[in-house]
Amino acid sequence: MGSKVFFSMILVASLWTATFITQGVAQVQPPAKIPGLFPPGLPIDLVKCWSSLFNIEGCVLQISNSILSGKFENLEAACCKAFSSLDANCWPQMFPLNPFFPPFLKKNCARIVPNPPTQK
Repeated sequence: MGSKVFFSMILVASLWTATFITQGVAQVQPPAKIPGLFPPGLPIDLVKCWSSLFNIEGCVLQISNSILSGKFENLEAACCKAFSSLDANCWPQMFPLNPFFPPFLKKNCARIVPNPPTQK
């Protein structure tokens, strides 16, 4: 029984490979560009933009939940501080489908983490 299952899996994998990979066609294709999805300008390193948020445990999940629910009560101070320190040039690349979200989140984060008084 086990050899029949193994043979069937090999047969399916071989058929799938033969169907989808044609000799000479299997090459790396450049990613498709969707006009208007990303604003023009210098390319922003998205890894650098997201890295400060990924360094705070649960921060990306908190921001994702805020996007989906529209509620900002569950954002922690460390996450808000990290988001507020992001370069504003990252925002259009990180949130291309909702340009109003980053300023709105930053405004709400200002209530969670108020700016410390400046020392004179």
